[in-house]
Amino acid sequence: MPRKPIPSVPPLDWLRSFEAAARLSNFTAAAAELGLTQAAVSQHIRLLEERLKTRLFSRLARGVALSPEGAAYLPHIQSAFATISSSTTELFEPRAVQTVSIRVPISFALLMLVPALPDLAEALPRIQLDLVTIHRPTDYDLPGSALDIRFGNGFFPGREADRLTAERLVPVASPALAGAADWTSLPLLLVAGAREMWSEWFAAAGLAGHSQRSHRFDSFVAAMEAASSGAGVLLGSRPLVDAALKRRSLVPLSDFELSSTSGHFLTKASTARLTSAEQDFRQWLLSYLSRKPLSDRREPS
Repeated sequence: MPRKPIPSVPPLDWLRSFEAAARLSNFTAAAAELGLTQAAVSQHIRLLEERLKTRLFSRLARGVALSPEGAAYLPHIQSAFATISSSTTELFEPRAVQTVSIRVPISFALLMLVPALPDLAEALPRIQLDLVTIHRPTDYDLPGSALDIRFGNGFFPGREADRLTAERLVPVASPALAGAADWTSLPLLLVAGAREMWSEWFAAAGLAGHSQRSHRFDSFVAAMEAASSGAGVLLGSRPLVDAALKRRSLVPLSDFELSSTSGHFLTKASTARLTSAEQDFRQWLLSYLSRKPLSDRREPS
């Protein structure tokens, strides 16, 4: 049985008129947007319907409404136009500034990503970041960017993940508290969520008793600021505390570090197609962190 011939691609003007009329539900409004007459738009739609042998619109007293066939056709046409626009920009306007949107935990944003911005500007001068800081895991459920950075064990359903850091935990405090005879009697600074691991650290270090006093924070960066101010002892997450340790605004109180399977991961939806700018940013971030002399590149033992 001979196959039904596939219709040739309709003229672009017809498709543009169809897309605008469908989006605006009005031939006159579509004509005004495209710089055409209403008669021209109407003719384009009629010729397209004749070519496809399908009615795409129902004519109403005021405006038009898509037929079921037109409603099914519209997203394909809009996707094709978006692909053409994106490809044209990427191939023929390489000097245009491109924005990469990314959602990031606030602590990673302030302690790791912000200090890296000068390197990004030098490596990718035509990329600018739109940073959205995440405070709660449920924030990731909101519609957002293709890329995000997540803290966890690397398993994120429906997402591909590249490890950025491997966490090690060590007690840290301000230098003013470093000379305490028994630092375990000092207030402990707790971070709600995945990093509330003081009991695990004490057990692994072989220390049974510890302070019953504590302050709790909803972000690691807030708890770190409290530790630097002398408010107590923080279970510091390396590499997030590495810069503070280097400048000695915080000092380690023990030689024992607890390796964790958790860390930060750069993730994207498995079905997402990254733009060239997003791909460049991803490659830069992985390369930047691999070049930094940070302990986070060590995998947990």
